[in-house]
Amino acid sequence: MQRIVLNEISYFGAGCRSMIADEARRRGYKKAFFVTDADLVRFGVASKIEEVFRGAGIPYEIFTDVKANPTIANVQHGVAAFEASGADFIVALGGGSVIDTAKGVGIVTNNPEFADVKSLEGPADTHRRAVPTFALPTTAGTAAEVTINYVIIDEEARKKMVCVDPNDIPSVAIVDPELMYSMPKGLTAATGMDALTHAIEGYITKGAWTMSDMFELKAIELIAQHLKAAVDDGKNAAAREGMSVAQYIAGMGFSNVGLGIVHSMAHPLGAFYDTPHGVANALLLPYVMEYNAESAAAPKYRDIARAMGVDTAGMSVEEDVAAAVKAVRDLSLSIGIPQRLHEIGVKEADIPALSVAAFNDVCTGGNPRDTSVAEIEALYRKAF
Repeated sequence: MQRIVLNEISYFGAGCRSMIADEARRRGYKKAFFVTDADLVRFGVASKIEEVFRGAGIPYEIFTDVKANPTIANVQHGVAAFEASGADFIVALGGGSVIDTAKGVGIVTNNPEFADVKSLEGPADTHRRAVPTFALPTTAGTAAEVTINYVIIDEEARKKMVCVDPNDIPSVAIVDPELMYSMPKGLTAATGMDALTHAIEGYITKGAWTMSDMFELKAIELIAQHLKAAVDDGKNAAAREGMSVAQYIAGMGFSNVGLGIVHSMAHPLGAFYDTPHGVANALLLPYVMEYNAESAAAPKYRDIARAMGVDTAGMSVEEDVAAAVKAVRDLSLSIGIPQRLHEIGVKEADIPALSVAAFNDVCTGGNPRDTSVAEIEALYRKAF
């Protein structure tokens, strides 16, 4: 049996943020709890949503207590602020960190038995849908607006908790590429490679099937076409729109079939060093692809290479693997992604602890090749 969970409704295209007003009116909502971050306020992106609120006469309260890797405290503060606000729906504007915080707030508000937040880790047995949430991504990478996953840091345990719950998916996704124009080059590169990681891991994970394969291959193709152009020129409308759609499509797949040990290994880097998630994924992806080629997923590497624009005619399986890995690494290098863990502040002495945390991560079970703490440690050391 297979299952697909998607948003109730999604909008795409320049200017589609205006649909916040129509959807709120249609659903009878009265006041918005507007979750975003301080940078989006400072750079004027949040004002584009405030204009929609004001134009439609929708009162709102803004909440910006969000970290780049959101914590239990961020969620708990958000729950208290939401309850005090008198709002009846959430509008989340930002990257994965903002949308993940909003998911946590929405779930805990309607399922107060999970107020410790820690109990939400893994597949959570919540019984009520989250507070209705409209999610507007400002990065083209996480696909948090369409997934049933969110990630919260347990600072005390130095652990990234991956929470998996169909009840947390935003009711409405609004993917407006105009909200992504202010992304700097480095963030565009990292989040774009995050989307590529989602697509590749989602394509070769143990849970992959016909429908998810369709999503992931198209996402890989679009990212290969548009990511470098989006990095080189942030105002390139076609590239921004292409990436906004690509990352959403990747999310449609991986949210429903799982990921693998690129994510397992990236999550502890965020918990230990506050490493941006996209950077961690991008750096680790080629190393893990090489490792996973020794699995039943190897024949799928030809499809990955083709989607990346490689002519695979006449190639053996081994050549397909090498071509797919090279295409990913070449794209990564072309947009300035670091290639070694020591370049991003990882400490060699921490590798054993990172390896245990990665092995115990919820994403490990979906990896196409069964692994061990020792093999993950060897991969960290190879990437170091």
